[in-house]
Amino acid sequence: MAAMLAPAALPPRGLQSKAVGNAESQLLLHGKGCIVADAIIFAAKSNERRRKSQSISQGPTFISEEASSSGSGENPTTSLEVNANDVTTDEKFTVAPRNAVLQACTLTSSLLLAGGLVLREASHFASLNGWPVADPMNLSFNFETWHLELIAGLVIIISSSRYILLQTWPDFRYSSETANRQILTSLETFDYIVVACLPGISEEVLFRGALMPIFGLNWISAFVTSAIFGILHLGNGRKYSFAIWATFVGVAYGLATIASSSIIVPMASHSINNIIGGLIWRFTNNTERE
Repeated sequence: MAAMLAPAALPPRGLQSKAVGNAESQLLLHGKGCIVADAIIFAAKSNERRRKSQSISQGPTFISEEASSSGSGENPTTSLEVNANDVTTDEKFTVAPRNAVLQACTLTSSLLLAGGLVLREASHFASLNGWPVADPMNLSFNFETWHLELIAGLVIIISSSRYILLQTWPDFRYSSETANRQILTSLETFDYIVVACLPGISEEVLFRGALMPIFGLNWISAFVTSAIFGILHLGNGRKYSFAIWATFVGVAYGLATIASSSIIVPMASHSINNIIGGLIWRFTNNTERE
């Protein structure tokens, strides 16, 4: 009986499962998660569910490898049946394609940035008309030399704290590992700068530059905004530990924003921390594979 060949739409799942298994055993050093990441993961999961639905509707597929032989006898054939139940890859570990990551990152960051700028203008107008909100224009895009010290301090504190948590908190390590594998696996080195800076800029404009002044410019407003920021980091394989971490990071960025009266400080700190985490993850990933 002639063996049926697997359609081109079905990737070699054996290799995919092996890659996932290897990635699961690695300690990832990048703890970033963001609204942009959620958009990327959602798109990847949708594509994965659509692909699985198509493969299941076609029924069992046989992958055959025919070995050539010299003679008049039949060629020996080895067949492997692949069913939906044989697939071990979990949806929460779906790897997003490079183009999907970059497109979702660019689109979502643009929307967040536009929303933040519009909200800043609306809050500014409300403040001028006597509404009980702080004027967001008190937080400018100005930059002074001493801000470099504040940025460096934030990067050191946040990066070192993240490393300690990865070593000591299994839930946080699992959440970080999940987010990294879903988003960073398919990227090239230069792409890390894009997916690090775009969310870092857009999220800080929205949360610290626009939302925080609505609650006032004090530590309470920094905490409230950061709590919202942390809650939005739940889901897609990330547990409460990751929300707690995002809240802590948000408070640090918020207090730095108030102290400097500049949105540039949290934007730069957020972006640099993302770049450091992403590059360390890539270096560690490549080293352990070798």
